[in-house]
Amino acid sequence: MPETIYDVAIIGGGPAGYTAAIRAGQFGLKTALIERTDKLGGTCLHWGCIPTKALLFSAEIWDHLKHAAELGIDNVTAPQVNWPNLLKRKNAIISKHVKGLEFLMKKNKVNTIEGYGRLTGPAKDGIHTVSIYTEGGGGAAGEQSFLKAKNIILATGSDAKMLPGLEPDTRILTNVEILTIPAVPKSLVVIGAGAVGVEFSSIFRSFGTEVTIVEYLPRLVPVEDEEISKELNRQFKKRGIDVNTGARFEKVEKTETGVKVTFTDQNGKSVVKEADKVLVAVGRSPRTDNIDVQKTKIELDRGFIKTNAAQETAEPGIYAIGDIVSGLPQLAHSGSMAGMIAVAKIAGRNFRPINRQRIPGCTYTEPQIGSVGLTEAQAKEKGYEVKIGKFPFAGNSKATIVDSHDGFVKIVADAKYGEILGVHIIGPNATELISEAVVAMDLEATVDELLYTIHAHPTLSEAMLDAYGAVEGLAINA
Repeated sequence: MPETIYDVAIIGGGPAGYTAAIRAGQFGLKTALIERTDKLGGTCLHWGCIPTKALLFSAEIWDHLKHAAELGIDNVTAPQVNWPNLLKRKNAIISKHVKGLEFLMKKNKVNTIEGYGRLTGPAKDGIHTVSIYTEGGGGAAGEQSFLKAKNIILATGSDAKMLPGLEPDTRILTNVEILTIPAVPKSLVVIGAGAVGVEFSSIFRSFGTEVTIVEYLPRLVPVEDEEISKELNRQFKKRGIDVNTGARFEKVEKTETGVKVTFTDQNGKSVVKEADKVLVAVGRSPRTDNIDVQKTKIELDRGFIKTNAAQETAEPGIYAIGDIVSGLPQLAHSGSMAGMIAVAKIAGRNFRPINRQRIPGCTYTEPQIGSVGLTEAQAKEKGYEVKIGKFPFAGNSKATIVDSHDGFVKIVADAKYGEILGVHIIGPNATELISEAVVAMDLEATVDELLYTIHAHPTLSEAMLDAYGAVEGLAINA
């Protein structure tokens, strides 16, 4: 039989990789998807986006149950958190979507191959060769085979960073280990206040854990607008979370029952905090050190792969998408779009490159955060004369109805033309509301146009209308 030559081989079955595979199948390309584990979905489905949001939903329900009588529901006097059942539900959600991905691969005629894919060098006569190893990535115990393809897409994802000298175990946790702990800890120290750190802080505080956050930078969620960070800090302290920003981690020591974390606070004072467990949430590293990029012309920037607007690397016929791409936010949705762009380029279809100012950022804490575009400070740094519109959810009737009326919508607009430069939301359903802002900015809508865009009543989205109005001092409900 003649050797199979694929149109595209994708290495990595997370959101970026499986999205690319589905789109390639839709375009009629002969496609292979190489995944090192026996289940598709990557970190997002198994250890990130999906399981954490499942727990956050349970935490939200739990928080409402604490005030059931105020909501007109009686006899909810002694509810209990059943942690094993929460994990069971989380795992069932994962399993359901793993099966869904398996179905989509079959539907789109994608050949899924379990194994560890590596590059072998440049294409020969226009054909690339990928080496595929069994579990372990090769070596004495690994069997090796080869696959040929006209194009390769790298989508190998990322791993949680660990602080120097520490190794994950049952007490020192990353996002992986914390999702399998057998019980809710009585106390938890979280090192890092990016999305992962604050989401787990929110989850476990809801379930009664004493939470301490240690963040080196001056504020929580430091990539967000400064007012968003300030509001989250206020809300977390209101919830009883011990927030320490501008703090330098020093060391973790194990005790008889847990851990002892030492850090220096913003005043230079040494602080020792004992807890059951410590979560290390200090970012993620790209998985590019074991796929033999050095055998190609691929260029790296601190381990991340450089690409052009079509996701092409410096090696002809090899593309990169997702968490491994230099300058691309490590978000499932940006990785998925990068996959669709790469495949469109391979298939000779029209595509639009990613505009990095149009990628929404979402943090699923309580309260939620959604943002897109420039912060107020960034807009001023770029030389814009800005006008700010800000509307509090306290003035929105639906926010009161759903018992979540803290937070606000903030619009950063260009004073000269009314262009929307950035939108920043903290409050109920912020992660859903932000999509309106992305669409508005993509279509270059101005404040004047949005002022006359009808929003249904009563809805949380009315807060967007009032925020647009606030730019011109015309918010109705403030």
